[in-house]
Amino acid sequence: MTVAHPKLILLAVCLVALMSTAGVAMPYPILAPIFVDAPADAFNHFAGLPPKLLLGISLAANPLGILLGSTFIGALSDRLGRRRVLLSTLTLTLLGYLLTAWSLDMRSYLLFVFARFLTGVTEGNVAVARAIVADLHPQLDRTRSFATLNAVLYMGWLVGPMIGGFTLPFGEPVPFLIGAFTLLPCLAILLWVLPETGEAKGLQGMSMLAAVREQHAFRLLRQDRVLAALFWMQLTFALGVNAFYEFYPLWLVEYARLGSSGIAWVTAGLCLIMALTSTLVGKLGLGVDPLRRARQQAVLVGAGLLLLAVLPAMPGLLLLVVLGLPLSIYNAVLPSWCAERFADYGQGSIMGLLSTIFCISNVLIAIFGSLLTLLDTRFTIALGGLMCLLAVVMLNRLLRAGAAAAKGV
Repeated sequence: MTVAHPKLILLAVCLVALMSTAGVAMPYPILAPIFVDAPADAFNHFAGLPPKLLLGISLAANPLGILLGSTFIGALSDRLGRRRVLLSTLTLTLLGYLLTAWSLDMRSYLLFVFARFLTGVTEGNVAVARAIVADLHPQLDRTRSFATLNAVLYMGWLVGPMIGGFTLPFGEPVPFLIGAFTLLPCLAILLWVLPETGEAKGLQGMSMLAAVREQHAFRLLRQDRVLAALFWMQLTFALGVNAFYEFYPLWLVEYARLGSSGIAWVTAGLCLIMALTSTLVGKLGLGVDPLRRARQQAVLVGAGLLLLAVLPAMPGLLLLVVLGLPLSIYNAVLPSWCAERFADYGQGSIMGLLSTIFCISNVLIAIFGSLLTLLDTRFTIALGGLMCLLAVVMLNRLLRAGAAAAKGV
């Protein structure tokens, strides 16, 4: 679909992604201190459960919601239109942040978990942002556009944790209130700049519930064997990556003795590396063999996580930040390849499936990883490394299958 000002639309989507991602990222450096490094009360010792287990449930609630939303929000935007779906979900996300802040003020653990889940359902709209970027091809180069969007997303992960870490001393609800207010300019930008992109089909006589059932992302796995193989490979890799993302703050609390502000600085360093790398990828591109490039980066991530599990605090801190390099390259390459390889299924559906994979892994590793941390947090980090290397084996099979298909075997 051709639009009048593709670069302006890309800029608008990136600005919205920056502000909304900052809100999503704010809780990450503060949840571990709230549950593990704060005075005991009925919130962080709810029902007499270990704080680490309560932390794991809290970590799982938000991606569980994103998992539910990702199965249909991206695909639903193929039918109802990107702009309408993005405006609706951002408004609901804002309300979810307000409910989260209220639950912390009330010291209600169950309400907090429920609010994180509901907020997550509407945060599945990152698939819509990626679909908009994919819609701008061929007016804008797809790989470079994805790299640019990823760089901005990483900047959101840089800004959000710093705000969360530095505002936590003013009160636990404060970061979530800030997260809500950051979405107000997002809504204003969307209303002002963003036209409808994609080919909105409308409900065509269906109810909204029927449209959701028809458009869910998992339907694609029955239609394409290559896509099904990619699903399991990406799920395995995402399990490893999320073992790192979700539990390195706990590693920093236990082994580097850092509080919320220290975690925020380390997270900022990691995200800065990822943003700069994605910016460079956007300018230079990554050649013509994206799956092999993705395999190289997956090897580096897996080996790096295994090493992080055995290193002491200071070299571990340095390695933690450097891991942003291969992670950002992988995250630029794979979505671009998927957008090109599976374009016929609809960009919203494909980007929604990728978001769904990430969220499934988030939920699984949050629960299982938190149980492992009861023994040692480093076991969870090491498990992440092993899962990434297993994904490399599965990616090799994909490459061999592609090579055989190209030769007509």
